[in-house]
Amino acid sequence: MSTTTSRPATGHLLDLPGQAHVAEGPLDLNGMYMAHHAFRRDLVRFAVAARQTPLEDAEVWRALAVRWEQFSGILHHHHTTEDDVLWPQLLEIVDARGDAAGRATLEAMEAEHSVIDPMLAGCAAGFAAMAQTPDAATRDRLAQTAETARDTLSDHMAHEEREALPLVQELLPVEGWQRVEKAAGSGKGLKDLMFLVPWVADGLTAEQLETAFRSVGKPFKWLLALTRGGYTRREAIAFRYV
Repeated sequence: MSTTTSRPATGHLLDLPGQAHVAEGPLDLNGMYMAHHAFRRDLVRFAVAARQTPLEDAEVWRALAVRWEQFSGILHHHHTTEDDVLWPQLLEIVDARGDAAGRATLEAMEAEHSVIDPMLAGCAAGFAAMAQTPDAATRDRLAQTAETARDTLSDHMAHEEREALPLVQELLPVEGWQRVEKAAGSGKGLKDLMFLVPWVADGLTAEQLETAFRSVGKPFKWLLALTRGGYTRREAIAFRYV
């Protein structure tokens, strides 16, 4: 997920739990920071759920399998947007400047994505298997994979926040960030937004939500009011043991 506007830094950027750094500058990166917060939150919940959900609670395992698909779909789109739209623009700029350190940072971002993808696939397979034919050995493997994914992806996001996003603020023009935002929002219909909006708002304080509303606009606020109740009820099922 990304923001829908780019603007001079007249309002503050979000500094959310787990976030490693706030990259100040002319671009509104709040959508990026909210997505990272939601990814971190979900990874913690999934790791605990995989470890603690009883084998016999079929309703919860089915809900977790569906919920993982939603999470992983958002994360895949997020990483694809970075790999296809964001990093290539920055690589062109750092190469033109002869910035070897900048290139190394951006290459690391892509390399870390390639390490993360197999872990996510392993989690998807594990949750799907537990929803169909749960057993203790599968649950143990899933719990270990989910914990490894949590730690690896958290390290990647911290690396991105400390080193790559400052490059975004320093080097990328507004029109370049707008291309990223357009790609991030592509292919999302109303059904997608009805999950995405309460998902990204989950865990934010009232003050943080007000900052989010300023970044992404009033439709976000309206959709949140419409969708938060149903989202909360479904979360209570999937993460019953978290």
